[in-house]
Amino acid sequence: MAKAWHLERRPRGLPGNEDFALKAIDLPDLAEGQIRVANRWLSVDPYMRGRMNDVKSYVPPFQLGEPMQGGAVGEVVESKAEGFARGDLVQHMEGWRDEAVVDASRAQKLPDIGVPEQAFLGQLGMPGMTGYFGLLSVAEAKPGDTVFVSAAAGAVGSTVVQVAKAKGMTVIGSAGGKEKCDWVRSLGADRMIDYKAGTSVVKALMEAAPDGIDVYFDNVGGDHLDAALAVANERARFAICGMIDIYNSAEPTELRYIARIIGARIRLQGFIVSDFLSRMAEFYRDMGEWTKAGKLQREETVVEGLEKMPDAFLGLFSGRNMGKMLVRL
Repeated sequence: MAKAWHLERRPRGLPGNEDFALKAIDLPDLAEGQIRVANRWLSVDPYMRGRMNDVKSYVPPFQLGEPMQGGAVGEVVESKAEGFARGDLVQHMEGWRDEAVVDASRAQKLPDIGVPEQAFLGQLGMPGMTGYFGLLSVAEAKPGDTVFVSAAAGAVGSTVVQVAKAKGMTVIGSAGGKEKCDWVRSLGADRMIDYKAGTSVVKALMEAAPDGIDVYFDNVGGDHLDAALAVANERARFAICGMIDIYNSAEPTELRYIARIIGARIRLQGFIVSDFLSRMAEFYRDMGEWTKAGKLQREETVVEGLEKMPDAFLGLFSGRNMGKMLVRL
């Protein structure tokens, strides 16, 4: 029988294992236009923390006592949908479970561009699209810009670093610890800030970017956003992707340099990756070319087994992942 993780209660602060329950689920017989998928890879992503709160947002909250959702890649084991056959590999949003019945209209066959299937949950999936469009379309980054990237060792941040370098930009990254900083340097980052080294982020960024920054890609919020405001050049553009710094806290974040938005005419723009779904072909074209040219590298932190899903998710908030955090079934 299929199994799925359910949200048992709404967490206060950082979630705990007691907030989740793995339960058997009944799957319906296939209707016309549906496929049955045996999941191979499951994604955990920081945005899922917001879905655990009962608040209005751009994506509906998880329902208590109901199976949770998230990105997944799996194999079609049964099909009543035109264009989908047994053995096809597909991406869909019925994750946090080992098997799912999915409307074919909500599944995408994986394009054959020569990368492992799990890459479509990371660099060639939602995180990669977030980095690509956030940098190039939202922040309108261009060759010659100096770009500051927070959480640069994560799935989104590491993609931003590499796309920026492929486009001829100077990149300053921030990550926690020597191992992560060394890895991001290997991706092409020109300078790195180790935010765990004891120096304030604003001081470290001032030293790393003596001529200021033109673009900030924000995955963190908090002291990284404040530092970027302090160091931003006139008419700098900020792409606000996520604020993991406050996902598990209701405490307000003090921004001492927020008034610089006015004098420096800084533009802050939030965005959601779904804004760009109509441009997926553009994303696959460029990312496929850079992959073939050897300009892109990937790193994955793989946790084994469906029973480890909550552990993998919670690992995002303690920095246990290098690159994309995945669960392999």
